[in-house]
Amino acid sequence: MYINFWYPVCTTDELSTDAPLPVRLLGQRLAVFRDSEGKPHVLSDTCIHRGGSLGHGKVNGDCIECPYHGWQFDADGKCQLMPSEDGMKPPARAKVDSYPTEERYGVVFAFLGDLPENERPPLYEIEEFDSDEWRPSAPIVLNANCYYERSVENGIDPVHNQFVHPAQGYPPMHKETFRTWDNEWGTGFDAYFGDPVLENTVLAKDRNVTGELKAGSWFHGPNVLVTSIFVNAASNLVQYLFEAPIDRDHTKIYFINMRNFILDPELDEKVMEVNLKITAEDIGILEQLYPVRTPDSPGRELMTSSDAIVKRYREWLGDWKKKGWLIDQKILKQEDGDVAYAIPSPARRQSGNWVLESVPLVPGEE
Repeated sequence: MYINFWYPVCTTDELSTDAPLPVRLLGQRLAVFRDSEGKPHVLSDTCIHRGGSLGHGKVNGDCIECPYHGWQFDADGKCQLMPSEDGMKPPARAKVDSYPTEERYGVVFAFLGDLPENERPPLYEIEEFDSDEWRPSAPIVLNANCYYERSVENGIDPVHNQFVHPAQGYPPMHKETFRTWDNEWGTGFDAYFGDPVLENTVLAKDRNVTGELKAGSWFHGPNVLVTSIFVNAASNLVQYLFEAPIDRDHTKIYFINMRNFILDPELDEKVMEVNLKITAEDIGILEQLYPVRTPDSPGRELMTSSDAIVKRYREWLGDWKKKGWLIDQKILKQEDGDVAYAIPSPARRQSGNWVLESVPLVPGEE
């Protein structure tokens, strides 16, 4: 799991203005709340006084209040009130980490890392979202008992479709129809299938569609997956999966489906029913993979030419590891319940004297 990327924290509907929401991401506890103007904020969950859970406290004006002794922390993570200390002014050390947030597509995202704004990878943009020619689904949250890297690798695997999703009628993959490409924060592939009659697809059930079928997937950072199924200009699906690594064994997937056909809102449920059936097939495979995590050594799996994009994903992960962004999960596991850590926030580059230690990171090479 890597710091310095944007992660989905919760849906817009999950976060009320009345109470904070405790969540878990990257093996750490976070507290999410809305201020008096409704803007979401994400803080480290552990109160630095006596370990109270801010996420189980309450919202008090523009602050989140610890349920243990009433200490109040503002959106920047700074303590503004210590009612248990008879009006004592909070010292500079009375602070918790606060993370940049964005609320888009019905999801609250947080940048979990310490990079300054001009160095951060961007939050992935759904270009079609505000277009009248496209119909977005409400975000669907999928719970998968698997490691998130395995999930992303599944989505960028062009070969698995004909075996895991036989009802979709995917033809076999051929090398001559396949190309890969890189961008600044990831890699993708396009595959061309020619002119099939899509007898078994959701498209064919609502209209007689044939065309130059092109499908592709790509990743952005370690945890964003996009899949596009292009039949023709009038029939295109683009699926966005923003993955939230909870820990080694659990992942939440925030799934947003875009389509530029059958735009009637009354058909939303029907379209999502098909999509959810496909994702259930994927999750059924992912939850049985062993080892749970991707192997540290490439020699521990027999990779072939069809795994080219999966190899490329692992190369990107290796690059981010060299930057020192990889959380050391072995140390976290050894000290689970004994030491409270915090994901480092941008404020740690501007000031010191923090109570909670930063999560242990695997030493980088840069």
